Amino acid sequence: MTSPSASPRPDPARGTASQEGRLAEGMAALANLGWQFLLTMGLATIALGVIALVWPGETLRVVGVLFGVYLLATGVFQLAAAFGTHVPRHLRVLHFITGAVSILLGLICFRGTMESVLLLALWIGFSWLLRGTTETVAAASVQDMPARGWHVAFGIIGAMAGIVMIVMPFASIATLTLVVGVMAIVLGLTEVVRAIRTRVEIGQPAGGTATRRRSLFHVRPHPQH
Repeated sequence: MTSPSASPRPDPARGTASQEGRLAEGMAALANLGWQFLLTMGLATIALGVIALVWPGETLRVVGVLFGVYLLATGVFQLAAAFGTHVPRHLRVLHFITGAVSILLGLICFRGTMESVLLLALWIGFSWLLRGTTETVAAASVQDMPARGWHVAFGIIGAMAGIVMIVMPFASIATLTLVVGVMAIVLGLTEVVRAIRTRVEIGQPAGGTATRRRSLFHVRPHPQH
């Protein structure tokens, strides 16, 4: 005979169902935010690509200013690292020279569009040349490298693109701007398509009221009891 003051035992099936419901609502909300983020980024990327194609001169001017800001920030950090206590003495001079040159080049970028575009083209050209040469030498020296032929081909193409960028900086940077604009539009359209597909897959957004489903294993009391 049970005591009337005894508390009822918690139903583990009901607690598990509520936890699964909250988890499903959280996953639905996360998926809802995911497709909205993809759609926003896709539209923004398309807008940037259109701007780069319609106004290439203005795009280069903005990119040149951003490149100058990047050089200034890099130079400041290099100078700060030169006077840091954790830097060895034989590296302080190198950090100081690199920081001073970066700040000087950053200030040159703010003098005009031509200077910033020239420095940006040379920066990209030397980076591609160095990376392509390094990749080609590494692939040629390692016989058992996976996809060795592709690494050699990409290294040679990168080095040649770097040489073209250095020899013809203004024409190359203008062509690069058009290529970047087209690629941005293509990538933006891809993100928009992914967002729409994700939206279709998840169904209705997780913002409304969730309908509770009755458990199939719910035991009803017998009419005779």
